[in-house]
Amino acid sequence: MCGIVGAVAERNVVPVMLEGLKRLEYRGYDSCGIAINRMGHLKRARSTARVAELEKQVKTESFGGGLGIAHTRWATHGAPTTDNAHPHFSGERIALVHNGIIENHVPLREELKAKGYAFVSQTDTEVIAHLIDACYTGDLLEAVKKATARLEGAFAIAVICNDDPGRLVGARKGSPLVVGVGQGENFLASDALALSGTTDRIIYLEEGDIVDIRLGCYTIYDSEGKVVDREVHTVTILSGLSDLGPYRHFMQKEIFEQPRAIADTLQSVEAITPRFFGEKAEQVFKDIKSVLILACGTSYYAGATAKYWIESIAKVPVEVEIASEYRYRDSVPSPDKLVVTISQSGETADTLAALKHARELGMTHTLTVCNVSTSAMVRECELAYITRAGVEIGVASTKAFTTQLVALFLLALTVAKIKGRLTQEQEDKYLHSLRHLPSAVSAVLALEPQIIAWAEQFARHDDALFLGRGVHYPIALEGALKLKEISYIHAEAYPAGELKHGPLALVTDRMPVVTIAPNDVLLEKLQSNMQEVRARGGQLYVFADSDTHIVSGDGVYVIRMPENYGLLSPILHVIPLQLLAYHTALVRGTDVDKPRNLAKSVTVE
Repeated sequence: MCGIVGAVAERNVVPVMLEGLKRLEYRGYDSCGIAINRMGHLKRARSTARVAELEKQVKTESFGGGLGIAHTRWATHGAPTTDNAHPHFSGERIALVHNGIIENHVPLREELKAKGYAFVSQTDTEVIAHLIDACYTGDLLEAVKKATARLEGAFAIAVICNDDPGRLVGARKGSPLVVGVGQGENFLASDALALSGTTDRIIYLEEGDIVDIRLGCYTIYDSEGKVVDREVHTVTILSGLSDLGPYRHFMQKEIFEQPRAIADTLQSVEAITPRFFGEKAEQVFKDIKSVLILACGTSYYAGATAKYWIESIAKVPVEVEIASEYRYRDSVPSPDKLVVTISQSGETADTLAALKHARELGMTHTLTVCNVSTSAMVRECELAYITRAGVEIGVASTKAFTTQLVALFLLALTVAKIKGRLTQEQEDKYLHSLRHLPSAVSAVLALEPQIIAWAEQFARHDDALFLGRGVHYPIALEGALKLKEISYIHAEAYPAGELKHGPLALVTDRMPVVTIAPNDVLLEKLQSNMQEVRARGGQLYVFADSDTHIVSGDGVYVIRMPENYGLLSPILHVIPLQLLAYHTALVRGTDVDKPRNLAKSVTVE
């Protein structure tokens, strides 16, 4: 979501911060801004346009200085206006940027108003700036400590003060924040990616940390106020990250990177072993009797797919919960349950909170499937499987989803093996299928020209239905999500057997119905559901396995998949759904990589 960049240096840090904001644009934002302290005076520029427009404004106004903070904002409290954009000032003394949500901002606002502070925005962030100013008695660090102790909710903040032109203070609780260590200069950011090309030496601040950053040094205080050392990691961001190559958008590039991403995720897999998941995995998998999967959005659909695999192969019962709902209801905990979280970024606020809640209930066996090895999710969990999707720029997840599915399939196989429910013959068969998977995905990507033809028709509609059965129902859900995310076509997904229980009322000749039709035990049932659609004049768009007998005809359009892939079929069938969403969005002229109202990494509730 929102992005933070801060810097203290002897050089002009404005270009560094602007470049950092550009690197964070993929997370989604609707306003941006920058503030500097130059010779004891605070100056800022803000925009409700893109970072490129902010850059023009900064050049026009001759910005420059060795201390500054910058921000991309995704609106929560208050509309995306210039007054609501960060950085926020308190008088001429304090400037602050903030990621997160302050839950007790209303009483704090009233308290500060009573003290004479005037508010010019509708944001919860301005409350923090005024609160720090109210606590300020000449020491910015102490003011931040006192102020943050009163905040409820989630935050990552970066603060500068006109009285101290060589000092940057940061704090985090519930939102990620990193320190970048340079040569005689130091930095602060919400994501190490923002500092790529500036420094590769990164410190990941822990929950409750406050950092005091100066030119040649930094000091970190933990949640109890004690000075602590945090490990400095050398982080190498993939080169060519912003290079689209032959592709029009990052989403298209990332769709076509899936064979490589899957191969990388499987690169060390020669046999099924619990070592994939950590040193303690073998004993944990022996002890568990059930699995609870917690995730949001696309990752939730990966978890819903995994439920079929784990129960079918390992014979272990699985619950899949939407993380944002789980911690707000009464549930029945079990100490022999494995809690699995799934997150591309490893910083998803709802999933982290759900994980914490599960642990508080006494469920200590935890595992995460995550794409970022240094993320909070990985640090919080007992076990982990790190996918190798690489940095994903497009807001609509593609390669992160398929690599999550690969990791979860390996989890199903591993638990089955540990519990004696996987024969050597079955293991060899599944390993052969996994090794062939990148080639199989490449063959599906070759269907793009046929899907482009469908997209021309889809773009004329405002509604669509997606149908799947069994393990392909979550894939139908993911296909509908992709279409609505980037083309803004309203789309819903259903188990095909549920048609007659309500959705059939929506079917007309103006309603395209996308159907996932693998050649499995449910195919005959699915074909009956398809007949129900045709009887009401619905237009069927069918992704069928090559060995089915479904043929194109009046109102029935068929694209044949290259091969039947058994239990791994969901990984193949989601690829054409991604392409359909992408090309439909192209025809409709939407912003594919930055869809409206959405953010890449959801770090607030």
